Amino acid sequence: MSDSNVRVRFAPSPTGPLHMGGVRTALYNYLFAKKLGGKFILRLEDTDQTRFVGGAEKYIIESLKWCGISPDEGVSVGGPHEPYRQSERKPMYRAYAEELIEKGLAYYAFDTSEELDAVRERAKQAGNANFQYNHITRNSMKNSLTLPAEEVQKRLESGEPYTIRIKLPRNEEVKFEDMVRGWVSVNTANMDDKILLKADGMPTYHLANIVDDHTMEITHVIRGEEWLPSAPLHVIMYQFFGWEAPTFAHLPLLLRPDGNGKLSKRDGDRLGFPVFPLNWNNEETGETASGYRERGFFADAFINMLAFLGWNPGDNRELFTLEELVEEFSISKVSKSGARFDFEKAKWYNQQYLRKFSDAELAEMLLPVLEEKGIAAPGSNTLERIVALVKERAVFVSDIYDEGSFLFSAPTEYDEKSVSKKWKGAESVEIVNDLIARYENEEFTASNLEASFKAYLNEKGVGFGQAGPVLRIAVVGTMTGPSIFEMMEVLGKEESLNRMRKTVQDLG
Repeated sequence: MSDSNVRVRFAPSPTGPLHMGGVRTALYNYLFAKKLGGKFILRLEDTDQTRFVGGAEKYIIESLKWCGISPDEGVSVGGPHEPYRQSERKPMYRAYAEELIEKGLAYYAFDTSEELDAVRERAKQAGNANFQYNHITRNSMKNSLTLPAEEVQKRLESGEPYTIRIKLPRNEEVKFEDMVRGWVSVNTANMDDKILLKADGMPTYHLANIVDDHTMEITHVIRGEEWLPSAPLHVIMYQFFGWEAPTFAHLPLLLRPDGNGKLSKRDGDRLGFPVFPLNWNNEETGETASGYRERGFFADAFINMLAFLGWNPGDNRELFTLEELVEEFSISKVSKSGARFDFEKAKWYNQQYLRKFSDAELAEMLLPVLEEKGIAAPGSNTLERIVALVKERAVFVSDIYDEGSFLFSAPTEYDEKSVSKKWKGAESVEIVNDLIARYENEEFTASNLEASFKAYLNEKGVGFGQAGPVLRIAVVGTMTGPSIFEMMEVLGKEESLNRMRKTVQDLG
């Protein structure tokens, strides 16, 4: 097989919003395919209609689009193997299940759910809490292996509900090589006869995924670690059908920040960070969840961060564009162990990407933030100067406003901690009035303002720690922020002096 024939698929279930772990799986599939000049396919595995959630398909497609992970084929773009929704492929699966029955490799099972529950309860009472429908127990169950052929035919013709189960061989070693895990070996004695076709005629994941991967000519199955226990069954099914199995790779889990267990929405809610790429709102149930896009993350930063949760290039580099990730990605460098998620690191990535933009670009991005807050945007030149002053403190574009809100409008109140610590009544009033008098005749540039301030300190014998915080409070209402002289230059003489005069009135 040449590299150009590589075909991978991302096959989520539309049962809710796409978890960031799912996005990472899609990303690794995409990087693997693009690195080798192959194809990336988006397929929806919606065979479990009881768990189907309206809007989930649209959410999945929009999430991948935001991330820049573009399918070559799939539900959103079409392709030569349509349809790409399993529910629309339903008629084809039964024939494959029946084929295995004809080969003696599967069988009809007529056990009702109530009968199965009763068997499980009896097994539990006998000390076997994990009942399995397998090569031993199937001999005492109600199926086409134990019932006379005439009775089986009669049940089928009467329309009695049934499932089709795979007939696993007894005590056979199943081996396959995983691109991440190495060699995996499982004995069929530890496996059960999984259902392939459900009573409602829909295939289970096991049958549909095997048939679809084969008919869509998938060469590599790259999926989450949670599917590793199912892989031996899938390998056997390929053997039963006489098909060549794809190469498997099972990716490590995304772990909670403390490393204890799989990262979930509950962890995000508890610790205050998103676990989904976009905001989610289920109108039917009222369930909502926050997303990275709406939180203010750049898609490139989100993808860069995700790529490093389980993979690294083998050196100290951390910042990669999607194109650079394609060039560098190797499945051999994917870790076997779970990747611990760190939201502070995620924010660090976003900060690095924010700093790549020019002041003009960030000013343009800031306009919707100002509009949302009802703040009149200053002229483009002034806005760019504000951006230049505060962007080093920002992680998100909205932080540029939060860090420099006092540059857009005069503060309506003073920071209590700053005032109580540094404002000394009449003494501070005198300092501010002195500076007003000096600055009224100064050219309002940061360098002139700073030189004049230092001259004032020398003349009056006042320390910087005494006058500096007072000037900051008088101009911006707090002791924090960029250089006070640069801020005053941006604000201009009239605005700066008006603020200083008002502070004298307000704080006396």
